Amino acid sequence: MLDIAEELNRWVEQGRDFAVATVVAVAGSAPREPGAALAVDADGTAVGSVSGGCVEGAVYALCEQALRDGETVLERFGYSDEDAFAVGLTCGGTIDVLVTPVRAADPARPVLASALTAAARGGAAALARIVSGPAGLTGRALTVRPDGSYEGGFGAHPELDRTVAAEAGAFLDAGRTGTLEIGEQGSRCGAPLTLLVESSVPPPRMIVFGAVDFASALVRVGKFLGHHVTVCDARPVFATRARFPEADEIVVEWPHEYLERTTVDARTVLCVLTHDAKFDVPLLRLALRLPVAYVGAMGSRRTHLDRNARLREAGVTDLELARLRSPIGLDLGARTPEETALSIAAEIVADRRGGTGVSLTGAHTPIHHDTTTPPTGRIGSVA
Repeated sequence: MLDIAEELNRWVEQGRDFAVATVVAVAGSAPREPGAALAVDADGTAVGSVSGGCVEGAVYALCEQALRDGETVLERFGYSDEDAFAVGLTCGGTIDVLVTPVRAADPARPVLASALTAAARGGAAALARIVSGPAGLTGRALTVRPDGSYEGGFGAHPELDRTVAAEAGAFLDAGRTGTLEIGEQGSRCGAPLTLLVESSVPPPRMIVFGAVDFASALVRVGKFLGHHVTVCDARPVFATRARFPEADEIVVEWPHEYLERTTVDARTVLCVLTHDAKFDVPLLRLALRLPVAYVGAMGSRRTHLDRNARLREAGVTDLELARLRSPIGLDLGARTPEETALSIAAEIVADRRGGTGVSLTGAHTPIHHDTTTPPTGRIGSVA
């Protein structure tokens, strides 16, 4: 539900009652990932999606029912060969959907509201909800903050809240959403519980070095993909708000000096479009030693070879050079700035998701690649 936090937070502030359906688990060729949500308010207004259209009508009806009776339900939708007219995923696969009422008098509402407020404001929070277990616990929630403090709980064994908070904190550190299996007493003891843990973290950073025409197109694509986009160039005549109106931040500074002082993490992508050795070499020497998700550099193959030689002279190792995506982007035959930006974005997505970049037509590889791994110290299993 945190994927539609902005709308739901507004509903909470307006005092609306609503029900939210959240994808808990998927199998096969399901269209949405765990955490995807559809919400319906008391007036019948709907926001979000759980399936891209396949089962929206049935889920909408479940939300209306939850608003009427106040019951949390877990429903499975899948493709049925036996009944061609059954409500299911026509693309194959199955999804499990948790439907939870969020009414003014519901005890879990303040806990959910805390997570929604944090997510809507671009902050970090993890929301843990019991998906299956004893009837009295289903639908209860706990919100965990980055400092490890938490709000809410499950009212069962006292160790359960502490254990779930610690486990949800690990999900939050990794920026992951998934399921967690744990014993009712906060360990492997007791009846098993399944929880959905949703993480909301600030958007990943994209830093574009070089205020060129190609950068303008890449900024737009980066924003479309949900990145917080910074443009950095040492030349003030080019690094202007007028040229990059959609950028979140514009920095006039030598690229390597800015990269030395700014904050990056394992989700950050660095796109070097300057293809000028005086900028590229000191910048890439630093970038290739940082724990970021992606480092790409623009230039012809001749520029690439020359740049690699200069980087080796500057002390960059072959292992570090192996991280560099250069020439940047996938082979789409791109020529225009917009086409080139698409090529770069496609490579970033493929790198993140474990894709190959080849055409799906005629291929026998999976359409969706599961590249996620559970955080360490996990109790039970993660979907």
